[in-house]
Amino acid sequence: MVETSILPLRLEGAQVIRRGKSLIGPIDLEIGQQGFTAIMGPNGAGKTSLLRMMHGLERISRGTLRWSVGQAVARARQSYVFQTPIMMRRTVLDCVAYPLTIHGTPRTKARAQAAQMLERVGLHADAEKQAPVLSGGERQKLALARALIRDPDILFLDEPCTNLDGRATREIEAILKQARAAGTRIVMVTHDQGQARRLADEVLFIHHGKLHERGHTACFLNQPTTPEAQAYINGEILE
Repeated sequence: MVETSILPLRLEGAQVIRRGKSLIGPIDLEIGQQGFTAIMGPNGAGKTSLLRMMHGLERISRGTLRWSVGQAVARARQSYVFQTPIMMRRTVLDCVAYPLTIHGTPRTKARAQAAQMLERVGLHADAEKQAPVLSGGERQKLALARALIRDPDILFLDEPCTNLDGRATREIEAILKQARAAGTRIVMVTHDQGQARRLADEVLFIHHGKLHERGHTACFLNQPTTPEAQAYINGEILE
């Protein structure tokens, strides 16, 4: 039986307010079933807050956020990768198997699936290492493997290549391209215009917690339509 996608995700007047300050919104936005979306904007613009709001890590203060299915189902079929991944004190193989075992998959089967995923992300040789000893790039690959092991409908990523060298960045991008080709919807915060150009179909430009512009990646990077986006693309400091 083919499961109904949890997408589209629809936000209407969605806003997160903390201590009287609006972190993000109000925003009207729809995330469809396919594609790769890059969220861009200056530091402090609200990019991560938007990502966390969509995933449910930030509770909406006003407006609505709706998936095409119930919240419990939607929560189980999405994943989030942090900028600095959390490493569990267990082997790499058991870290990747963990999301399966906690949802009832027998340990032997979960480990077999985890081994296949480690092969996919290039960590098969490190399966029996303790996760905390991995390098930065290896940790991010482990985090991606753990996020993708349950075949999520949508994957949220918060600047997954920050502080990685060129080789590690290429490896992470290759994993993301493969996930996208396999049908996973991807929404990623990035500050890297080159990365957005290489990976994303569209860009959401966030400034002062608001969605200032949305457009196809090439159009946004080459001919942004708002003064704020133009200044951002030109490397100017936005206040």
